[in-house]
Amino acid sequence: MILSKRPEVDRFLSQPDPAVRAVLIHGKDRGGVGERALVLCRKLVPDIDDPFDVTVLTEADIDADPTRLEDALTAQSMTGGRRLVRLRLDGKASVDKAAAEAVKIHADGGYNPTAALVIEAGALGRDSGLRKAAEGAKGAVSIAVYDDEIGDVARMTREALAADRVGLASDALEIFVARLPRERGLMRQEIERLILYIGPGSERTIGPEELEAHLGVEPDASLFDAALQAFGARAAPAQASLRRALAEGEHAAQAVRAVTGHLGKLRRINALTANGATAKEAAKAAGVFWKQEAEMLRQARAWRPESVAEAGASALEAERACKSTGSPDALIAERLLLEVAGRARRLGL
Repeated sequence: MILSKRPEVDRFLSQPDPAVRAVLIHGKDRGGVGERALVLCRKLVPDIDDPFDVTVLTEADIDADPTRLEDALTAQSMTGGRRLVRLRLDGKASVDKAAAEAVKIHADGGYNPTAALVIEAGALGRDSGLRKAAEGAKGAVSIAVYDDEIGDVARMTREALAADRVGLASDALEIFVARLPRERGLMRQEIERLILYIGPGSERTIGPEELEAHLGVEPDASLFDAALQAFGARAAPAQASLRRALAEGEHAAQAVRAVTGHLGKLRRINALTANGATAKEAAKAAGVFWKQEAEMLRQARAWRPESVAEAGASALEAERACKSTGSPDALIAERLLLEVAGRARRLGL
């Protein structure tokens, strides 16, 4: 079964159907995938950290011992409650195949019928065996996690601020939402930082000027700035931004994701303008920070769909390389930024 509309997804996560034994949650936003999986798991068992009734497996676990998943799904609860098996995948074909087979068997009650299987995966294409298994079985559900729309991000921000009794004026909220990265985990971190800045429980609502003071203390050498510089054909500033960000504790793999996020904005701007939106409307809808609007639109005019697709393939390859054991992540990220900057120069930027 497929759940795609937000109301039906939210309803299922808050009140999971007892007849559903296997749930696949997948999407390129791993933070969003993990957040939804956590909500679901807390509804399935009273304590997700219970070592007796909750088993957490990774792709590496299954790769090392293919019987681990079957053993976990066959085991009975030691306390008489419901067992939960959580499986986190990174996209290895052999493990995806094993997970797909387990979903088919478990959805039909072939293992412990009272156990729940929750799988977290990256973006899966329509040809994915795991996705097909979850979508086709009666006792399974497939939930695809897509990028949050601007309205969803604004709502999430307002709710989080209200929970700590602080707020943003409407124009400040628009600025803040435009600045946020489109990965759910990173969004949450930025919102938490803002709450701490305003003062939890202070009942304060701040406007654009005070918000700018908060945003202004952010390091210029962010990974997102490195991506912006690279796509603008400025190789040296991109390298410098990356190196300073790494020195401040950022992870190189996130630099690759920043490139992917930048590509997504360019792709969205191109698609919207091709369908009649003005450049400013497209930039706003793509979540472009207003201070970067002119530069992003300059880049979008040069980075046409075919060039974006080529850079996307390079970013995907870099992300795969970063997931390899012992890989030089920092070198991979720097090489990707230099490659992007070189492409940008050839495009006339």
